[in-house]
Amino acid sequence: MCDIWKGNNNVKQLEEADIVKMLDSMRKLNTKLVVMSGGEALMHPNFFRLCELIKSRKISITLLSTGLLLKKFASEIITKTDEVIVSLDGTKEVHNKIRNIPNAFDKLKEGVQELKRLNPKFRVTARCVIQKENFEDLPNIIEAAHEIGLDQISFLTADVTTDAFNRPELWDDQRAGEVKLSRDEVARFKKVIETLINTHSKDFSTNFIAEPPDKIRRFYHYYAAYHGLSEFPEMRCNAPWVSAVIEADGSVRPCFFHEVIGDIREASLAEIINSDKSISFRKDLDVKTNSICEKCVCYLNLSPFAKL
Repeated sequence: MCDIWKGNNNVKQLEEADIVKMLDSMRKLNTKLVVMSGGEALMHPNFFRLCELIKSRKISITLLSTGLLLKKFASEIITKTDEVIVSLDGTKEVHNKIRNIPNAFDKLKEGVQELKRLNPKFRVTARCVIQKENFEDLPNIIEAAHEIGLDQISFLTADVTTDAFNRPELWDDQRAGEVKLSRDEVARFKKVIETLINTHSKDFSTNFIAEPPDKIRRFYHYYAAYHGLSEFPEMRCNAPWVSAVIEADGSVRPCFFHEVIGDIREASLAEIINSDKSISFRKDLDVKTNSICEKCVCYLNLSPFAKL
């Protein structure tokens, strides 16, 4: 994961020299996939040059995007990345409200459709963070994903306990309460989930909805746990063993949520990944009992035989 651009006062971003420096490490680490994120990665002035450098080493690129700039850069996205994952927060009204942009949904739709016009086989999927503003819109979000022309949609719950995902600071209880579900909403959410499973069986069977029904049910337990109504779902994750996050300022993390383990401007990525500090971290980490892992919303359980 390369977090190449962030909206911040220090204008932190990875530059061409940083990527060039990492290419040798990517070869040594047998890197198969780089996920480009932000902020909005497409706002990086040299985004496509960075893509060219990475793809020159036969590494696949996935772009995470808000969707607002897809149409503008569609032709280059098609040729210089391998997949796009957009953020979809709901149907038109809900999505625009959460994004606080009046025409965000239409721009997203236009962008996806332009990518598909240029290359119908180009893969475009969506991720949706289920939270207070959209949980009751869940079945309609599936229909919106079809309307837009997406190949698949996946869901996750909202992280309310860390400073990951471009947050300047930890959320206080008031801010977290604006996102996570209340006790009454949790009860309603459980019913929404069961309705979705019953009414969208085809979308589950065809994998248009990426998560199987049992994983969708885990989302109820995640929010219920904040009210003492359930335990947090048991975690299975190997992210620190198969991936790393490189942030816009050069910091390296074993995943989005754990502490920094190095800086690519002070050591090579391969040296950081194989440092005593990193090895010790992985050796001591028990994802089933670690307090950060317990509440994780973006875990990864990747088979060593997976084809990326």
